[in-house]
Amino acid sequence: MKALLQRVSQAAVKIEGEKVGQIGEGLLIFLGISETDGPEQVQELAEKVVNLRIFPDQEDKMNLSLLDVGGEALVVSQFTLCADPWSGRRPSFTEAADYGRAKELYGQFVAAVEELVETKVGAGRFGAYMEVELVNDGPVTLMVEN
Repeated sequence: MKALLQRVSQAAVKIEGEKVGQIGEGLLIFLGISETDGPEQVQELAEKVVNLRIFPDQEDKMNLSLLDVGGEALVVSQFTLCADPWSGRRPSFTEAADYGRAKELYGQFVAAVEELVETKVGAGRFGAYMEVELVNDGPVTLMVEN
């Protein structure tokens, strides 16, 4: 399971022009689910993401977590994170989980983040074509895998 994290001052996701998720300060989480992932990876990654100290403290050092700053989270499924771009000119997606399993684990991840944070958690719609708007804060972008 992979999460591409972007620290944002705001972010939103639209489907066919309609905003389905929107947050202020917090994390935009692009989530990729591979065929070998299961519920144990969901919980482990959710806990890592919300506790990762990537927000500035009073001395402007990355020393605070999403939980510490009371930030919000927006989770967007992105199977392309599981792509293998080295197998030729067209990426291979054979390592991505099948649709049904990935949809289930995506829902579990969103629920796990909701249980861990006390603020707003938004989400895209699994399998939909989405437009994502964000203001990257820092910029700070990290890839977290388990």
